[in-house]
Amino acid sequence: MKRVGVIGGGQLAWMMADAAQKLGLELVIQTPSEHDPAVSIAQEIVFAAVDDASATEILAKKCDVITFENEFVNLQALSLLAQQGVCFRPRLEALAPLLDKYHQRCYLRDLGLPVPQFFALDEVENIKSKIEYLGFPAVLKSRRHGYDGQGTFIIQDFATLQQKLSDETTTKNFNESPFLLEEFVPFERELAIIAARSVEGEIVTYPVVETQQEQQVCRRVIAPAEITPNQVAQIEAIAHTLLNSLQVVGIFGIELFLSTDGKILVNEIAPRTHNSGHFSIDACKTSQFEQHLRAISGLPLGNPALQCAGAVMVNLLGYENSHSDYQSQRQQIAEIPQAHLHWYGKTESRPGRKLGHVTVLLDNQNRESAYHIARTIESIWYPR
Repeated sequence: MKRVGVIGGGQLAWMMADAAQKLGLELVIQTPSEHDPAVSIAQEIVFAAVDDASATEILAKKCDVITFENEFVNLQALSLLAQQGVCFRPRLEALAPLLDKYHQRCYLRDLGLPVPQFFALDEVENIKSKIEYLGFPAVLKSRRHGYDGQGTFIIQDFATLQQKLSDETTTKNFNESPFLLEEFVPFERELAIIAARSVEGEIVTYPVVETQQEQQVCRRVIAPAEITPNQVAQIEAIAHTLLNSLQVVGIFGIELFLSTDGKILVNEIAPRTHNSGHFSIDACKTSQFEQHLRAISGLPLGNPALQCAGAVMVNLLGYENSHSDYQSQRQQIAEIPQAHLHWYGKTESRPGRKLGHVTVLLDNQNRESAYHIARTIESIWYPR
């Protein structure tokens, strides 16, 4: 397979470019805007919304296999193309249980994987009895289309829950995409693992990392996470169980909680390359983007091992509405020893928007020194 179609033209598709060139692959992108990052690296572009299945039909004629940059797709419409022989990797059946967060929770639970207590909020009448079972605080999540903290709310009491559900925007979302309510997990830290599965069923996993979120948006990733070998083994087993059950071809990101009593719980699954794996571009023998392209094009999987003692990745998030390219801050960050800065070329900044990331390679596995480097980067990036 030589031509890869990618539905979505954001930074995840843009970061596939170097790997595609290395592997002799061409990328054809379906994306709505000429300003999207991946437009600059694509061999061909189909300008259309990511859920426009008629545009995906055009995309399919231009490539050998189609993959996804995000999960905001119309599976029902795409399944008609799959029936006509269009090759999607991962296959649509692997995405189907994951796109709705309630269905995802049910799927994980039925696989015997550890998840927080949860229930669907599809009828407002039963809420009181169900919430008494969960207790407060609780987490309210939109079942579809939530990412980077959008559609996720920490709820402290019943009055706040009622207020949130009667809120005009929530009510509108409720009608379009019902909610899930789950227990709040008091975690010691958040973790993630990137795992890939080949056409032949071979699975490789990247080092488990610690992710640090603020307002449900990932700010930092430290690789590898300082956890026990037993906890690493549990997380790798979760990845193997999930990818084999879904018969995935490609890369998945799995986000987890390490609870204060030492238990591992699955938080969410991203059926694609993931922010928690960006460190791999500079720190690993095979980046997550190369690994994904290898898997979906039928090539042997690469070695996911670290080629340094450790790494810290910091997201450069927008903090204002502007059209600045932040040249001065980027220059200062790039001068940090062993820093690798990736700037996504987005023309517009707004609060919380991912504009780029920087990975600093470490000479030792020291969480405190990783923290210190992250704070240095953030002191340069964010205004006082």
